[in-house]
Amino acid sequence: MPISDYLRDLRALVGPRLLVMPGCGALVRDEAGRLLFQRRSDDGCWSLPGGAMDPGERPAETVVREVHEETGLRVEPVELAGVFGGPGFRHTYPNGDQLDAVVLIFECRVVGGHLQSLDGESLELRWCPPAQRPPVRLPYPPGLFTRRLGDPPLFEI
Repeated sequence: MPISDYLRDLRALVGPRLLVMPGCGALVRDEAGRLLFQRRSDDGCWSLPGGAMDPGERPAETVVREVHEETGLRVEPVELAGVFGGPGFRHTYPNGDQLDAVVLIFECRVVGGHLQSLDGESLELRWCPPAQRPPVRLPYPPGLFTRRLGDPPLFEI
């Protein structure tokens, strides 16, 4: 689903004006340690799978829902990898909608599913070694992609 009913209703009230939105993203690795990236259909940019939280939704529920919708994979959040926000996390979509994102990134383990876009938000899905990742839209610190399970979360808030 490209936009939730909640966000559609909110946009009907405020138009394209700047909104601060909480969201979640996932570090999903395959058996070889490669990370999953998606090229988004809304702007053509590369990103980690993820998206905006819905009202009443827990962050872990958001990341599970969003990863499934965008990649077809069922995941289980294992640990918090980082929390990010600030000027580099402001984005204007092609339709003019403005967003300041506060993003919680989770390390996730694949527990099922098949790699495919279910909601049309992914133009392409690609497994990449961390050192060969595509340039992503948001300015995550490079250490996010090379962290190991058990490492402390990264914070740039």
